Amino acid sequence: MTISGLVYNADLHAKFHDFLEQTYPRVHATLKREVVAGHSLLYTWMGQDEKADPILLAAHMDVVPADPESQGVWEYPPFEGRISDGYIWGRGSLDDKCSVMGILESLEKLLQEGFTTHRTMYIAFGHDEEVGGQNGSVKIAALLRSRGVNLDFVLDEGLSITEGIMPNMTKPAALVGIAEKGCVSMELAAKSEGGHSMMPPQQTAIGILSNAVSKLEKNQFPTRMELPVQKMFQTLAPEMPLGMRVVFSNLWLFEGLVKKKLASAPRTNALVRTTTAPTIFQAGVKENVLATHARAVVNYRLLPGETVEMVTQHIRKTINDPSIEIKALEGFRDDPSPFSDTNSSGYRTIELSIRQAFPEAIVAPGLVLAATDSRHYIPLARNVYRFSPIRLTSEDLPRIHGNDERIPVEDYTRVVLFYTQFIRNAGAVQ
Repeated sequence: MTISGLVYNADLHAKFHDFLEQTYPRVHATLKREVVAGHSLLYTWMGQDEKADPILLAAHMDVVPADPESQGVWEYPPFEGRISDGYIWGRGSLDDKCSVMGILESLEKLLQEGFTTHRTMYIAFGHDEEVGGQNGSVKIAALLRSRGVNLDFVLDEGLSITEGIMPNMTKPAALVGIAEKGCVSMELAAKSEGGHSMMPPQQTAIGILSNAVSKLEKNQFPTRMELPVQKMFQTLAPEMPLGMRVVFSNLWLFEGLVKKKLASAPRTNALVRTTTAPTIFQAGVKENVLATHARAVVNYRLLPGETVEMVTQHIRKTINDPSIEIKALEGFRDDPSPFSDTNSSGYRTIELSIRQAFPEAIVAPGLVLAATDSRHYIPLARNVYRFSPIRLTSEDLPRIHGNDERIPVEDYTRVVLFYTQFIRNAGAVQ
């Protein structure tokens, strides 16, 4: 089975479902489990108070593939799930099976202790988040909507606990995503007459399209500092050295300087700009044959305040060439999310749980740069938050979707601790 160009193994997912049922017997004996759209899982843990607003805890079971050419570079095979040298190695150990297993481990522990929840909790595990969630979380959300479910809040994967990544920060920063950038992949196509390369026209399909892509890279969206980024720096400012503390505590005065500094590096540029990333360029069949068709894909991550329609208009205006066909691809095609409230009981519950599991960390709101399943639950919930209880250093970031994905065993125990505290706190009488 193929989903958006990736091979999907339904048999392996079925075996994983069986593994979960055998590994967490109390969860499967107590919670109602439903298989949605053939592969996703929805668990319902009924609360003692039917009038209390329910919450939804989400994660995803699918993972990205490992490049066959890179598998020899991995310390251990990417799909072996090896525990060695103090780490759990393998694809999904960070993104996002650590959350799936951590949630179920926590539930099993709490059920063993006799814990009961005051409010109903839904546990949603999508099976196709990495390709947009259209057959997983979208179907789960539709099922809940058909039942008239209105959620107090959602907690899904997202930002994490960073160590040595935030500039001028000595303490770890636990960032809770209160908004998510939008995402769209735009396909650009150019055509020209083919023929022998010994008689090329003045403009070829490849040249026309290359010029268009170059224009898009040279004409970026303007920088802006939106509320989640402002709140992040304002919250973290007291932990910074004096000079930086003054700057980030007074963004009304220094915002222009801060935006310029952030835009100077790829890692921070994405915080203040709708980014432009050409990711695919395809053309030609032979070195002496003129290409009749050239195709490029440019991926945009949209800052709050901009929309997919605005991106389309920007491309048309920048390229200024009606001969180039432009269309948005299926899959990831979403406007940015709305902002969630940092003064809500849901945010306070997440913040408390982080402090209990990671007392050394400073908790702050933030903006999620990638796309998550959480966006599909927005119509059902008052607030949506995005936090992964994993600790990441600069060395760890390339491992997500990269080689040698791993999580320290000690850190995984903290993942379980966080979800245990979160479920206990969220399920208590408010």
